[in-house]
Amino acid sequence: MQRFAMEKLVEWKNKKNRKPFVIMGARQVGKTWLMREFGKNYYNKVAYISFYNNVRMKQVFEQDYDINRIISAINIEVGFTVSADDTLIIFDEIQNAPKAFESLKYFNEDAPEYHIIVAGSLLGVALHEGISYPVGKVSTLNLYPLNFREFLYAVGETELADALKSKDYGLIDSFSDKYIYHLKNYMYVGGMPEAVKSFLNNSDYYAAREVQKEIVLQYKGDFGKHISAGELPRINMVWDSIPMQLAKENKKFFFGQIKKGARSSDFEKAIQWLTDSGLVYRVHKVNAPHIPLSAYKELSFFKLFFLDIGLLGAMSELDLHAIIEGNSLFIEFKGAFTEQYVLQQIISDTEYTPYFYGTESATFEQDFLIQKGMNAVPIEVKAETNTRSQSLKAFFDKYHPELSI
Repeated sequence: MQRFAMEKLVEWKNKKNRKPFVIMGARQVGKTWLMREFGKNYYNKVAYISFYNNVRMKQVFEQDYDINRIISAINIEVGFTVSADDTLIIFDEIQNAPKAFESLKYFNEDAPEYHIIVAGSLLGVALHEGISYPVGKVSTLNLYPLNFREFLYAVGETELADALKSKDYGLIDSFSDKYIYHLKNYMYVGGMPEAVKSFLNNSDYYAAREVQKEIVLQYKGDFGKHISAGELPRINMVWDSIPMQLAKENKKFFFGQIKKGARSSDFEKAIQWLTDSGLVYRVHKVNAPHIPLSAYKELSFFKLFFLDIGLLGAMSELDLHAIIEGNSLFIEFKGAFTEQYVLQQIISDTEYTPYFYGTESATFEQDFLIQKGMNAVPIEVKAETNTRSQSLKAFFDKYHPELSI
């Protein structure tokens, strides 16, 4: 399986002023596989340490930040001598060892010769709850489910994926039927590595759906392990409501549709936890398409999306035939799927932060808005071929953007 993040890790390895590397991302998006695969392909030795139920190694970092003592303990734990020039040190599930995470500052300052890479499934939550972040002392990468280009590589369609990268639109148009076939598969299978692997091994859509259902159950199990009993019902209500919220014509998140009379203050903690864990994406509204977009962000108005389009299908219990055959069952929900798809590609395959545009008095809304240089670029999402979007035309007539998508 080809992950574009591997290129980032190779660049990091070859840097002279290399810092410890932190990989953020939800559980089961492939962080552990990526780190191990990177170590196997580019280093002679890999010192892998997981802090999941590893009290012994956690205590090593509780004492102090003496790097020589820590390296000696790592040598004992892994059973060989760690070398600065040919060993990759991996700290996994590091959210369970706050002091180990804080030690990255001292590795950077006192022993930058060591190659250290760390990850944690709930690291974002741990940071929000008070773990000290070594600002300026680490490099960071967000890992997401496979995007569509990575999915094409995974299913062996290298030329189709390369054409997207090179923007060879003539070739893309010539093989549009193949792209549509694989896009429908992607919209059902999604990008969770285990679901993709199951689909590839068995050519079985239903096997992939079973994996997706199991992942959803594991996520809900995490809620119970890491959230207080008082907050758990709110987390579950927000999580379960997202498919319904996305299915609306107006996809702005309405708290009243979670529970009658609900207010934003009742559910802000729950939404923040789901966002910090990487399980949902929050896209904020801007009230004016001016640069910088972040200055016009409205904190109380947003859309919520799942981390993966395949999990959205599993949560929605959308039938296989509705996507693959595109029958009438899909009509009501395909707008939500298409918007989820576009959102994932923006986040995972570009450097842009997506927003959406709308005002209280506006009669139109722009699905997404990104900042490209000094321009605000509107992105209108359609589930079928449609070049006559009234909302995009209204946006253009009012603001005259240099580029519209």
